[in-house]
Amino acid sequence: MASLFPSSDDDTADMPELSEINVTPFIDVMLVLLIIFMVVSPLATVDLKIDLPAATAKPEPRPEQPLFVSLKADHSLYLGEAPVAREQLGRLLDAQTGGDRQRTLFFQADKQAAYEDVLGVMDALRQAGYLKVGLVGREGG
Repeated sequence: MASLFPSSDDDTADMPELSEINVTPFIDVMLVLLIIFMVVSPLATVDLKIDLPAATAKPEPRPEQPLFVSLKADHSLYLGEAPVAREQLGRLLDAQTGGDRQRTLFFQADKQAAYEDVLGVMDALRQAGYLKVGLVGREGG
């Protein structure tokens, strides 16, 4: 019967030692993990209707001349207290800020305003070149 450990007089003692790593089991494990993550990742997304709470963070000091862009629930848009059409928003902002696109704007939207309308105004501000936009919320809970 053959021994697990070859003796010096055995023919197997002359065989060279193999020092290669067998990566096939490693690849199999990685493919199984890939399949698990592909199946589980769509289940991790959340599609819930939620009512966002009010911010409880300490309010920042108000600047000297704040410039507010407001969206009411009836889809009307205001720059300061003056009504404005969405197409004219960029031109009127340039007139108000003197073309300073680094100035921070404050955007406030009615709670009942559609999310699509809020994103539309944000997109109009971005297209006009105003990237510093602060969102205004009510204080407290």
